[in-house]
Amino acid sequence: MGTFRLFALAIFAICVGSGSAHAERRVALVIGNSAYKSVPRLSNPANDATLIGGMFKRAGFDMVDIRLDLNAGEMRRALRDFGGKAREAEVAVVYYAGHGIELDGTNYLIPTDATLETDSDVLDETLPLDRALFAVEPAKQLRLVILDACRDNPFAKTMKRTIAARAIGRGLAKIEPTSPNTMIAFAAKAGSTASDGDSKNSPFAAALVERLPTPGLDLRKAFGFVRDDVLKNTGYKQEPYVYGSLGGDDVPLIAAKPVVTAPQGPTANPQDGIRRDYELALQTGNRDGWEAFLQAYPEGFYAGLARAQLKNVAAEEARAAAVAKARQAEDEKARLTAERANKAEQEKAAAAAKAAENARLAAEKAKQIEEAKAAAAEQRRKDAEAAVAKALADKQAAEKALADKIANDKAASELAAKQAAEKTQRDGEQKVAAVAPTQSPPALSPQETAKLVQSELRRVGCLTGAADGEWNAAAQRSLTLFNKYAGTKFDAKLASFETLDAIKAKPARVCPLVCDHGFKADGDACVKIACRAGYRVNDDNECEKVPDKKPVAVREDAKPRDNERKKVESTPSKPQATGQLICNGAGCRPVRPGCRLEFMRDAYGGGGSAARNFEVCN
Repeated sequence: MGTFRLFALAIFAICVGSGSAHAERRVALVIGNSAYKSVPRLSNPANDATLIGGMFKRAGFDMVDIRLDLNAGEMRRALRDFGGKAREAEVAVVYYAGHGIELDGTNYLIPTDATLETDSDVLDETLPLDRALFAVEPAKQLRLVILDACRDNPFAKTMKRTIAARAIGRGLAKIEPTSPNTMIAFAAKAGSTASDGDSKNSPFAAALVERLPTPGLDLRKAFGFVRDDVLKNTGYKQEPYVYGSLGGDDVPLIAAKPVVTAPQGPTANPQDGIRRDYELALQTGNRDGWEAFLQAYPEGFYAGLARAQLKNVAAEEARAAAVAKARQAEDEKARLTAERANKAEQEKAAAAAKAAENARLAAEKAKQIEEAKAAAAEQRRKDAEAAVAKALADKQAAEKALADKIANDKAASELAAKQAAEKTQRDGEQKVAAVAPTQSPPALSPQETAKLVQSELRRVGCLTGAADGEWNAAAQRSLTLFNKYAGTKFDAKLASFETLDAIKAKPARVCPLVCDHGFKADGDACVKIACRAGYRVNDDNECEKVPDKKPVAVREDAKPRDNERKKVESTPSKPQATGQLICNGAGCRPVRPGCRLEFMRDAYGGGGSAARNFEVCN
């Protein structure tokens, strides 16, 4: 665990400066561009900017400047003026909603008057993202830029390229800020586009308003919750992403309210350290973080979740590689076209580009599948933590009730002893016997005792049902299992305090995890066994190949065929034409059905004019 902590601290080693969670002066610039002149109007950015600006005002920001539908000159002036205000602030935030474009790895914000007929116009008609980073640079404690500009860009579809090999990306490109204490939040991960949603506000803006104003909530966790909300609301198609880093202290947008009285904290959970390290690895979101976590914790529930997240990272790396390969193939195709290469080379390049694009699409699909699996694993983690927290709360409530019972019984014993002593003194006795209260088991009802025992049996993994206080057959079976694996010999028909003390003495699971058919144990949870295509789970919970179906010989029924043959044989044949022709002075005609031709000589047996063919029909 120490190794992983050192690794995590190395990643988040930059301090926030003074370390104060609450900034003394906070300023924000909010820009929403909807009314574009050269492309269709965007419906949401103006609404989103108004919504986000109102959030900053309610959060108590000292200055909030909301600007809508700015052209290039107005955007430059707004950022320049805001840079002057940021010099006097501890926290500076720029929010931009509208169109953005990525050209050769650099991100640009598009004003409403841009036309962008060619790729070279990007340098003249737009503002680089670095201009917004320059505006928040003077802030002393926190510099935050939020971009809801990852939409599908219509300019890129009509823009003419002056250089064939110049890359115009889909969405925005990944960026690593060079200034400390700087965060850049994208509505969608680099290389992907964001959705405007079906309402008047985008899913990203709605999630920001829901999560960022939470008092005392660290910005890294707040953006993590924003990511989860957007993934869920877009069917896992859009994933927000945060670049940059902060120090080790919590940096909330709104400081936590001061606590007047600090209640006694709950009993420490041995899983808390693992959970904190898991959340640190989740914040890093890269392969090194997850591999370090698995090296520190190779087994258990969180190890299974970490492996699912590692698969998600691998899928993202494969997708990025496929995107790069597709881009190279497309550039090669464009280069050959520009150089007027022969048809064979162009076809070869086109085939390579198509194959690379298919590989990219396959990688995108695999990435979406792994993202869904990782999100499902993360949800299982949250559900498991909620169940553990509930079980811990139930246990604490039961222990508090038990302590109250013991205290009441002790007070009653002391009161009885005091009354007996006073009575003896009033009767004039010289010696007073000191009455010591006995430490007997608390007077709990059988149902309350059974509920406490059931709660402990659930904790050690021997009871799967609810702790309802009914000592039924299921509860007796669970105590029998505990006796088997713990080596005890308690009466399974009775829930006693001796049994309760013995179970509470076990710090971890006692009964093994038993999973249904088709599931396997993974730490403290049962997960479904997934077999690849063409395989199924057998009776031993192992994947086996599905046997091929063999063809079955079917005997043909000969009766209809025989009946048809007999019917044909019994039907008299119709007279057929012979195909012969008979000719005379009137011309030629076919011989009639049932007749034939015969040759007859003349009366002298010669072949004179009287010798000819005759039609005979007898």
